[in-house]
Formats: sequence, structure tokens, C-alpha cells
Amino acid sequence: MKLEFIFAPTSDLQASLALYREVFGSQEVWREGDTTAALTLPGTDVQLMLDSNDPTAPSGPVFVVDDVKAFDATRPAALQVVEEVAEIPGGFQATYRDPGGQTIYVLDQSTDAG
Repeated sequence: MKLEFIFAPTSDLQASLALYREVFGSQEVWREGDTTAALTLPGTDVQLMLDSNDPTAPSGPVFVVDDVKAFDATRPAALQVVEEVAEIPGGFQATYRDPGGQTIYVLDQSTDAG
């Protein structure tokens, strides 16, 4: 399991991108259309993923695992399922809530051809 992203929903992708570039020195590393972009976080391998598809979605860490279905089958009882395992481009994702209420996203890239 590896912390890959911090998921940060935004209602204004361009304004958010400008802030993180200008104030925090982040650089854009990839983009999906006009709604999602990932930025470097100086001093770390973790990226910030800004997403404007649903500005009200809960922010939280995104962990990458080899197999989300296997993770889900053996997940700790303390993780409450928010969204069941579902197919996403390149793999699968599930969403959980920890005992303190933090949303945690877990994904794999098991079907990614690249």
C-alpha cells in the first residue's frame, strides 16, 4: 500500500491550480480533461489531485494497492465501506471511512495497459 495522492475537490480548478503553483511552488504533472489535474508537492513523492467533478466530495488520502478486491476482502473491520469496489479507468477503486470520520480512497491500476 502506498500513499499516492491527496484528493482535493475544488469548485474552481483554474483558481486552485494557480494557488498551488504560485504559493506552494507545485508543478502540474498530469491532467484529465478540464476537470482533474495532479500537482507535485515539493519535498514529497505524494501528489495533490485537484478535481472539479464533484466539489462537495470528501477530501482525503488516496492509497494505491496491487488489488483493491483483495484489499477489500481482508480490510480491517475499523474501515467502514462508503462505496463498494467499482471499476474505474485502469482498475478498481473503493471508498472507506476510518473510525474518526476521515474518507480514505483505495485504488489499483490492475487493468491499465500501460
